[in-house]
Amino acid sequence: MNYVIVDIETTGGSPKNSKITEIALIKHDGERIIEKFETLINPEINIPEFIVRLTGINNKMVENAPKFYEVAKKIIEFSKECIFVAHNVGFDYGTLRQEYKNLGYDFRLPHLCTVRASRYVIPGLPSYSLGKIADHFQISIEGRHRAGGDALATAELFGILYEKDKNKLNTFIQEEINPKILHPNLNISSLDELPGKTGIYKLFNENNQLIYIGKSKNIKQRVEQHLRNNTTKKGAKMKMEIARVEFEETGSELIALLKESQLIKINKPIYNRQLRNSRFPIGVYDYTDENGYLRIYHAQTSKNPEIPFASFSTKKEATNTISQWIEKFELCQKLCDMYPSKDSCFHYTIKLCKGACIQDEDAESYNKRIQNLIDKLTFNRESFYVIDKGRNKSEKSIVLVEQGSIIGFGYAPFHFNHLHPLKWNRFIERHVEDRDAKTILNGFLRKEKSSKIINL
Repeated sequence: MNYVIVDIETTGGSPKNSKITEIALIKHDGERIIEKFETLINPEINIPEFIVRLTGINNKMVENAPKFYEVAKKIIEFSKECIFVAHNVGFDYGTLRQEYKNLGYDFRLPHLCTVRASRYVIPGLPSYSLGKIADHFQISIEGRHRAGGDALATAELFGILYEKDKNKLNTFIQEEINPKILHPNLNISSLDELPGKTGIYKLFNENNQLIYIGKSKNIKQRVEQHLRNNTTKKGAKMKMEIARVEFEETGSELIALLKESQLIKINKPIYNRQLRNSRFPIGVYDYTDENGYLRIYHAQTSKNPEIPFASFSTKKEATNTISQWIEKFELCQKLCDMYPSKDSCFHYTIKLCKGACIQDEDAESYNKRIQNLIDKLTFNRESFYVIDKGRNKSEKSIVLVEQGSIIGFGYAPFHFNHLHPLKWNRFIERHVEDRDAKTILNGFLRKEKSSKIINL
């Protein structure tokens, strides 16, 4: 197996709108460099001044350089049957594909990102930028931000990764989608328009029937995973039926989760069968027993008319989390429905339980700890805004919660916080609260640290 390590310099930062000014390709067999190809390229447009300052490549230097179409065949021949490798492969591979697309050619190769691979093969580094990781391994870069120097440094890094763990490295090879095994109506080139950003996506069959709704922090990556899915019969069957893809960026993962849940229940897509009624079928409930102890138990939400204080997708997820609560809040296994016994729980025998199971610990003392847990997981009567990322840099997303119910969400200009919070309602599009919305918000607030809470 051969690899082609690639670095390109361009007129800008977007694969879709940039033109290549320089390219370097290094053929590598995993142990040594076999062959090199490097050239300046005339982009046929003006090179912006800030790019000139960054790369040192100016309009005069590329004036007599070959245009891309003049080296396109050479690049195809050089990289034939190779794995395409780059540091931040999405940019180099995407830009090169776009150049070929402009020529009417569909350039596709399996590809591997040395940024992503480095994070797993060599975990714990403070930075995985090419400059920083080169410093870490004492790789000298002759001509930083020039294709030849950066490609050579990436090749040295690739050699280190290959030597450390060849098998693990190869698990990061991203196979290209094979159009021959997909629905003939699916426009493969339209997949290039999918954003690598947070939002929801909808998959349709040839009859324009909505068959699946999903959410992802990277819409493009997630849809492509569906189109490569051969791991389950259901996934493979759905892959063959996808004839069209729609998407909507949300910026906020919370809004993506809320929209996904709501749309699934409205549209009932055939491949979202498990989420049609609830994405959280297991609930955790509380009650006070005859001895005054506050107890919790888990059960199916469909069989319990009460509102759970926490919900989970699977029973295993629920029991694992309850076990964590028991340890963190010093709770009793028996009173948390995790150790059926007429006597003490197991934790009491090893002195991890204070004895609420046999009334050695008084109810008032025990109940304070379990109530503390419940209070941390619920917001039943609270009113607040959740401020998070917007769909672009000029806005922020906002979700309004009143008296514990999600009223709606929307987007506001980035510098909207000079307005009084009572005036933020103008940015909110009101929605009927989905039965899973509170659980979604609860889970999001527990794990998401970047969002900001503004109490009303």
